[in-house]
Amino acid sequence: MTQRSIDVTIIGGGMITNDLILPSIYHLQRIGVVGKIAICALNNAPLRALKDNRELREAFPKQDFDAFPPLSLPPDKTVPELYKEVIAAMRSRQAVVVAVPDWFHHPIIMEALRHDQHVLSVKPLVLEYKQDLEIETLAQGKGLFVGVEYHKRFDRRALLAKRQYAQGQFGEFIMGEAKLYEPYYYRHSNFQNWFTCDKTDPFTYVGCHYVDLVYFITGLKPVSVSLDGVQGRFPNGNVGYLWSSGRVRYENGALLTVTDGLGYPDDAAGSNDQGLIMYCEGPDRSGMIHHDDHERGARYCYLEPSGAARYRYISPDFFRLVPWEGPGYKPIGYGYDSIAANLQTMRRIEEEVAQLDDDSSLQRRRQIIHEVDRADIIATPANSYINELVVEAARLSIVSDGARVNILYGDHPHVKKA
Repeated sequence: MTQRSIDVTIIGGGMITNDLILPSIYHLQRIGVVGKIAICALNNAPLRALKDNRELREAFPKQDFDAFPPLSLPPDKTVPELYKEVIAAMRSRQAVVVAVPDWFHHPIIMEALRHDQHVLSVKPLVLEYKQDLEIETLAQGKGLFVGVEYHKRFDRRALLAKRQYAQGQFGEFIMGEAKLYEPYYYRHSNFQNWFTCDKTDPFTYVGCHYVDLVYFITGLKPVSVSLDGVQGRFPNGNVGYLWSSGRVRYENGALLTVTDGLGYPDDAAGSNDQGLIMYCEGPDRSGMIHHDDHERGARYCYLEPSGAARYRYISPDFFRLVPWEGPGYKPIGYGYDSIAANLQTMRRIEEEVAQLDDDSSLQRRRQIIHEVDRADIIATPANSYINELVVEAARLSIVSDGARVNILYGDHPHVKKA
């Protein structure tokens, strides 16, 4: 079988590209999974910052990406439609990584699919179920893979919980709490330009991770959502939901409370506060799954502040750059594992069909995609669609003062106020 790399174009040059996506793809490039790398943003300011990032230069010496728009343009020159030209210029069946605010996902994903590109999107995939279905239908018709970057699925503890839950070792999930509070300094980042009440909220942005994780572990479908938010002003004056509290009910009657916010103290030891506890019931006893994602067992005290504090809880589980047997540093953690699994799947698809005629190639690509859907490890439109229904219900609830919104399945899944 011919080993071939897959070219990658990242749409979006913000925080998640800097902290997770680009370093992961750089490493995949040097081990032969990824070929050429391009990044397209609204303007070149974030692209210049990525190229000047000292940690990335030290970790990945001599590696680089093609910048769109080019750095020769003024940094305040915006080119909002440039991504269409960049995608149109790609070779067929490469990879587009969508790393922009939530409501931009749908048009960019559809543009990529129309130009015969595989897609990896940051979560949530889209904000409405009908958009999920539209993406799945187009991708299936063309034999293109679409993955959703729900990286908590690749946490080894989540994989262990999924297996042991399926074995009946915990009983049936009945009551739980999840939380994810991001740092306060997010309010001073580019978040203040897009994290507004009409667009998103903490539950939609980060709480969806835990909604997906509970579904991933248990297979239980959510049937209703209620979400309340607390508004506040960003430094630039924009108003957003800075805190949220939601409740998700499942098909077996179970309840999950999900609290989120952009307000974990910058001076506190952890860079954020997150975790999940699930209580389960069995024959005359109860079981429990408890994941503390805040304190992972390592604590460092630096001579100078790391981030905003000298004393920090250090987690190697999500993403870190560490020494390895090659040049620079390599990424470790389930954040990297998730991106690697998605891009390696795209490459595997193209490797397996490289010698096939067009009809056989399409049939085999569809078959592999169905296998990935059924395996239910990598999140795809087919196996994680409940997230779009939950997010759609949550957005309807939060703008309706926390009203309960039901999720109705059947032939035409949709949401409706109770």
